Amino acid sequence: MSATPSRWPRVVSEFAESRLAMVGLVLFALIVAGALLAPWIAPQNPHDLSVLDVMDGKLAPGSTASDGSMTYWLGTDAQARDMLSAILYGLRISLMVGFVAVGASLAIGTLAGVAAAYRGGWMDALIMRIVDVQLALPALLIALVLLSVLGKGVDKIIVALVVVQWAYFARTARAAAVVERNKEYMEAAQCLSLGGMRALLRHMLPNCMPPLIALATIDVAACIAGEAALSFLGVGVPVSEPSLGMLTANGFDYLMSGRYWISFFPGVALALTLVSLNLVGDQLREVLNPRNAQ
Repeated sequence: MSATPSRWPRVVSEFAESRLAMVGLVLFALIVAGALLAPWIAPQNPHDLSVLDVMDGKLAPGSTASDGSMTYWLGTDAQARDMLSAILYGLRISLMVGFVAVGASLAIGTLAGVAAAYRGGWMDALIMRIVDVQLALPALLIALVLLSVLGKGVDKIIVALVVVQWAYFARTARAAAVVERNKEYMEAAQCLSLGGMRALLRHMLPNCMPPLIALATIDVAACIAGEAALSFLGVGVPVSEPSLGMLTANGFDYLMSGRYWISFFPGVALALTLVSLNLVGDQLREVLNPRNAQ
């Protein structure tokens, strides 16, 4: 009564046909690998004050430390951190925020949307009106208000992003669930007197996942960009745990003095991350489109 497994080989095959999507997938895999391996491949730990050479805090890209111990290929920032190391560690925070926020938003929004479609009536009306009200308000404004109350912190920015993102998943899940609710396998589940929760979780929910997977991929990029914007505005992650957005913001005041690399290289890393995710997400949205499932 659930979706046939034979669909997924077709999805993989069609996804691989797009060169841009494969380039995005490979690029994102390299970015994730760099973030995961940062403690072992980064030239220094940018959060360890004992290893920072304050005298070299204004080095240009390609310079060598005063004691000859290491070369700063991407230069250093105003706090004397190696920019390459800071970017690798910043990727860890940006990706963590994106994945955790989307994971929580996906779980909350999907359960709310599927439950609204399955139960209908007052529950459907209540959940959808809440979703409508939230989607009518600017997401960045909601996040700014929440963070002004909660304060700075990685956990707090994740909470703010979940609050502004779950509604997108709820609306998408409900739309998919309304279609699935009237199909034969759901009628068979009702004839077999399966419990409502069992029919919802075991049969309806798996068939609603394809569009949600595509949305989640694109939404990871949206959450990373949202965190970067909030950090740039000074209400995101703390300076002690810089993300790519915070690293870019830290160098903004030095652009006019010619020290472009402090903002430029983190900005490039952020752009590549977002582009790779969007390339993958766009192709997933195409191959997981129900109209192409025939």
